[in-house]
Amino acid sequence: MLPPDLSYHVKFPMLLALLIWLVAAAVTGLILARRWWFPEAINAHGVSFDSHLAATFLLTGPVFIAAHAALGWVILRYRGVRTASGPVENNRLEFLWTAAAAILFVGIAAAGTGIWAGVHFDPAPKDAIRVEALGKQFAWSFRYPGRDGKFGRTDIRLINDSNGNPFGIDERDAAGRDDISTAALRVPAGRPVLLTLRSRDVIHNFFVRELRLKQDLVPGMEIPFWFQADKAGEFEVACSELCGLGHHQMRTSLIVLPAAEFEAWLRQMHEQLGLPSQPETR
Repeated sequence: MLPPDLSYHVKFPMLLALLIWLVAAAVTGLILARRWWFPEAINAHGVSFDSHLAATFLLTGPVFIAAHAALGWVILRYRGVRTASGPVENNRLEFLWTAAAAILFVGIAAAGTGIWAGVHFDPAPKDAIRVEALGKQFAWSFRYPGRDGKFGRTDIRLINDSNGNPFGIDERDAAGRDDISTAALRVPAGRPVLLTLRSRDVIHNFFVRELRLKQDLVPGMEIPFWFQADKAGEFEVACSELCGLGHHQMRTSLIVLPAAEFEAWLRQMHEQLGLPSQPETR
């Protein structure tokens, strides 16, 4: 029978090595099986994002597996070994693996820069539909311009959520009489949408998983943010910035409609405002 101190040095490292290998194998298996994976992307940006992530896993995955396999082997190989001299230094080896890790991660980041810049730096196409998005504790509101293509004047003193006027639209302004305010964001499939993001109180965040996009809303700022959804359906819009006790309630829907259905919805909303179903001719 082994002495108590030597038994500890033999058994504990063996369990630790097995645990490291099991965790690494479980993580690798879950990634390869795509369990608890992202929902299907509904735009070109999302497809590019997923492709870059897959390439990142292909490059870093073998390193992850090799590192944990080596770690477990070292723990088993040198279990119970005691030395007074301390670890042996190998500056050349440390330089090589540090440089290799830096090149790998900087290269991955550089390769993904174009995907990020395409969202935040490229201007919205000229035919993009303009929509104002307002975040407030703890709800979303969206405003569409009327047939004149202009947003009406707003006044903070006219804001009235209970009366359906979260933006404070001034009814005395003719340009605002045909503005449409909704609690859900409806857009046509296959057409760019330019959001103007505003916050009434604290920092919020516009996040749609299927678009692979998120953007902060900052009080006092109007932030342009454009996207295009190519697949019809209903998707959750969530606030992903902790914004108060009711943060978990701050969600709505992105409803992507075929072009004809979107135009029919606009006509229906205009009729509810008491406007004629077709634009007036001059």
